[in-house]
Amino acid sequence: MSGVPILFVDRDGTLIEEPDDFQIDAYEKLRFVAGVIPALLKLRDAGYQFVIVSNQDGLGTQAFPQACFAGPHALMRQVFASQGIVFRDEFIDSSFPADNSPNRKPGIGMLTGYLQDRSIDWSRSAMVGDRPTDIEFAHNLRIRSFQLRTAQFGGDCDWADIAHALADAPRTACVQRNTKETQIRIAVDLDKSAEPKIRTGLAFFDHMLEQIGKHGGFALEIEAKGDLQIDEHHTVEDTGLALGQALREALGDKRGIGRYGFTLPMDECLAQAALDFSGRPYFVFEGAFTRERVGDLPLELVPHFFRSLCDAAGLNLNLKVSGDNDHHQVEACFKALARALRQAIRREGAELPSTKGML
Repeated sequence: MSGVPILFVDRDGTLIEEPDDFQIDAYEKLRFVAGVIPALLKLRDAGYQFVIVSNQDGLGTQAFPQACFAGPHALMRQVFASQGIVFRDEFIDSSFPADNSPNRKPGIGMLTGYLQDRSIDWSRSAMVGDRPTDIEFAHNLRIRSFQLRTAQFGGDCDWADIAHALADAPRTACVQRNTKETQIRIAVDLDKSAEPKIRTGLAFFDHMLEQIGKHGGFALEIEAKGDLQIDEHHTVEDTGLALGQALREALGDKRGIGRYGFTLPMDECLAQAALDFSGRPYFVFEGAFTRERVGDLPLELVPHFFRSLCDAAGLNLNLKVSGDNDHHQVEACFKALARALRQAIRREGAELPSTKGML
């Protein structure tokens, strides 16, 4: 039987906003961090339990009386409980930094009992906080950490990002491909929808790559710098190779995917993309362009991009397009590929869609 994952959470600046004086000692100071309730509900439904771990400097002293802390804290807990969020435990350390208490984060002295608890799934457990000490605390516990984005302490995520990362177990990859001719970075998250972020130095190519992310239904970021002073070939080819590699890495063992995927009309033209993540790269293209280029993209490189993508992704793609307008034909090809990808990468369970036992 698998254990229970625990989400350890800081309080001030993580669950509730931290005021300028760093003490929430009055009801009027109580403000909830944006997105925290829907994120915790999503994580609760994914099986997580929640534990508060907080440093409260001098709590119980004349400068920070216990009564001033208790009222707002009880209201915070009541609001969370009213939304279906309860905390398994709370660990509050009242020492000052100069005390060097082993119970004060990043120390883990307060968690001794948890370290002996075999019912906890430590591989899925994580810590969320707003300060570097929260990240150090997670390191000391040997669990995953997330630092919320704040103006004061930095950080690189919000609550929606954290819930997505932990509850959805997203299929992600980040590929950096550097050669003497190009420097390319591509990041994909196959289980997150987001506006594509594309910059290759070729405006029309950017527009086509945006179609892959937008109509593919996944987050796509591409940053490419190439020797465009020579020509466009290396940038287009290497972007295809890097994107194919990113898709291959993100899909992992491909369990649960739809595998196959789309016929798409665009004004007067028709594009058909028959796709299979078979692990055996193959590309067939049927189509003819009358112009040399559209915008800044040479049209001879369009099939070459798809071939490079197939080679690196282990993808079998048959792509066919017909029509009168070359701009429409090229865009229809990219959109048809994207829609085929959307079908093929969609999770449909946990089985491997192959009688061979591998893809």
